[in-house]
Amino acid sequence: MRTLLRSLSSLPVAALLLAPAALAAPPVEEAPIAPAFGNTVLATYPDGRTQKIWLHADGTWDGLSRSSAPLAGRWELKGPKVCMRQMRPPTLPISFCTPFPDHAQAGVQWLSHDVAGRPIRLSLQKGMPLQAATPNQSR
Repeated sequence: MRTLLRSLSSLPVAALLLAPAALAAPPVEEAPIAPAFGNTVLATYPDGRTQKIWLHADGTWDGLSRSSAPLAGRWELKGPKVCMRQMRPPTLPISFCTPFPDHAQAGVQWLSHDVAGRPIRLSLQKGMPLQAATPNQSR
């Protein structure tokens, strides 16, 4: 069980950026998560460590784990949520889904949890500082 939780905890919090959408998903440029494109979703854990996620309009994402390891995968809207699947480094074949605030803009903060159920604080930060060296690694 611990091994499973460790594997799950390596999944990006990007999955925590799931947007409430209508039953029929709007075009990506009109998606509720569109404010995240070109910006950083920062996940802060109770121990103070952070994870950075960069969502891209083409359905990919990349990021840096809490230990600064590069991450990448794909995201999609599923009903009222955005679901993320990590592809690099390879992990369990699951998606993590979470809400994203309506009318988000840089500076907004909200509470959520990671894939292992730990509480985290998410915020949308302006720009993409310290973006992973190889963007869109999931392609």
